[in-house]
Amino acid sequence: MQNLLTSRVSSLSTCRGLWNLCRIGKAVPKSVRLAPRGSRFNSVVASDVTKVEKIILDNIKATGPLSYATYMQLCLGHPTHGYYMNPQHPVFGTTGDFITSPEISQVFGELIGIWFVSQWAAAGKPPSVRLVELGPGRGTLMADILRTISKFGLGKSLTGVHLVENSEALRTVQEQKLQASPYHDPPKLHWYNHIAEIPRNPSEYTILVAHEFFDALPIHVLQKQETGWHEVLIASTETESPEPNNENTEVTKSTARLRRVLSPKPTATSRLLGHSSIRFDNLPVGSTIEVSPTSFRIAHQVGQLLASQEPSSELDAPSESPKESERGVGGCGLIIDYGAAQVFGDSFRAFKEHRMVDPFHLPGECDLTANVDFAYLQEAMSGLVETHGPISQGDFLERMGLEFRVKALIGAAQSEERRGRLVDRSGMGNEYQVFGITSKQEKTAEDVYPFVQASS
Repeated sequence: MQNLLTSRVSSLSTCRGLWNLCRIGKAVPKSVRLAPRGSRFNSVVASDVTKVEKIILDNIKATGPLSYATYMQLCLGHPTHGYYMNPQHPVFGTTGDFITSPEISQVFGELIGIWFVSQWAAAGKPPSVRLVELGPGRGTLMADILRTISKFGLGKSLTGVHLVENSEALRTVQEQKLQASPYHDPPKLHWYNHIAEIPRNPSEYTILVAHEFFDALPIHVLQKQETGWHEVLIASTETESPEPNNENTEVTKSTARLRRVLSPKPTATSRLLGHSSIRFDNLPVGSTIEVSPTSFRIAHQVGQLLASQEPSSELDAPSESPKESERGVGGCGLIIDYGAAQVFGDSFRAFKEHRMVDPFHLPGECDLTANVDFAYLQEAMSGLVETHGPISQGDFLERMGLEFRVKALIGAAQSEERRGRLVDRSGMGNEYQVFGITSKQEKTAEDVYPFVQASS
């Protein structure tokens, strides 16, 4: 493996107002009416009200319909009953509600590690390096990355691993996973609730990875009317819609207790988010879009972190490139997630026991996800870093040498089957996109492998 990895690295080395809103809380043209969505999901049997659903219903009764963002925050992040916060939820793996790429094959993390080694080498092999992961899950991906970089000089330059994770239950799992690896010395582990808490250190080269992180961040759903952008909200079937006689607020029943309604007029949130990208202004009346200001804010902070800039509190104006005197050694990063470089309108979905179910099914006990608009992330990082792609996970892994690595593993049949799952064009290989980030250079940056082939 050493020779293969060394050879691979050798060849690759050549190669705004949104801020406060975040704290609060294929564009597809749609009909003005809220179309039924049930046919997309597996049918489910009505059940008892979950603890999170009761909280949601009580909130709606007290203050009115909720935004999709608030719904997601309660379902996934409620301090005691949220999907990711409740230690009784297995979440990941064959006994959980979904399986991630790192859990299918170690090769996934190895090839990501190789890309990081190549970028570190291209940057002149800075002597001080730190690893950052947003949403580390069970720690499987980071463990594979650590095992890979330990075979190179990068491993000796590692000063620590910085993990952004809110769940105490998952922090425990991550610590056990990363401290138990026999392939490297136990790294110094640091946990944070928010990326902004990670210290800025211009003298350290920062390597960042975010796998299936942005897809779980809260979204707002907007629909364009003649009067502007209105917000799609979540109401109780026991409450009246904002204007029951207005056809623009027709209800769609997804469960016996929750439904979607359209705000009767533009809201402060819909006015702001509807114009947060020039791409949204050009959409026709009837379009529905999913917008994540939280994703925009965090992507901006990723750009600042890799540009060695202090986190700012305003996103109202495009960021300026760091001055030469302020530029540190920089860093690189990869974001791997569902999505594409476009806005989506109807990608919000839920998973339960490896099946896609109605998003309003068993709130707090299902995983919720929405496709990532990588163009929105790119806009958030503009002026801070260079961005590359996205390209499909299948293309990224194959260009990085997936086939050669699989052949070197013991148990070729099983490895080949797992390789197929990672690059399957009808599944993970195409649904997941890989988005590269590198520091801005004084000279015009050349395209970074393997993203360079995306336009060839």
